[in-house]
Amino acid sequence: MATFNLMDYAPIGLMFIVALGFGLSQLLVTQLIGPRKRTATKLMPYECGKDPVGSARDRFSIKFYVVAVTFLLFDLEILFMIPFAVAFKSLLGIEKMTGVMYGTIAFIGIMIFLATVVIGLVYDWKKGAFDWSSQARASAKAQAIAMRKSRAAEVDGHGDLQRAA
Repeated sequence: MATFNLMDYAPIGLMFIVALGFGLSQLLVTQLIGPRKRTATKLMPYECGKDPVGSARDRFSIKFYVVAVTFLLFDLEILFMIPFAVAFKSLLGIEKMTGVMYGTIAFIGIMIFLATVVIGLVYDWKKGAFDWSSQARASAKAQAIAMRKSRAAEVDGHGDLQRAA
């Protein structure tokens, strides 16, 4: 049995120190040389591209959740594909040496998995999960126009204050 040597873990510790140093240096540099102009818009909380207007109890369309679940589906697909891609070449090598069809069975299995994922995507597509209704588009467009007008009025209001001073 091998003895424990702390220096075997020095590269990992060095990696963590460099990563921590990089992160802290980026925070420090942005604080030192970054712009400091604070506006009401910049101080508003950011909620994934949607301005936090209204109650937290507002209803969202089910399509938001369908898109999120579909994203998770493809995210998990990648998590299953990476180990397969790493091990596939060695499975083919073992298949040549032993004659047992490890690589072929793995390939068929991953193709069945991919077919299931594609069938799920086609099902979502046919159900209209990715088609935003014209009403939702019109509502989003009206909301964007209203926000632009309010921001323009805010900028004009600040400009008038600066001219008066």
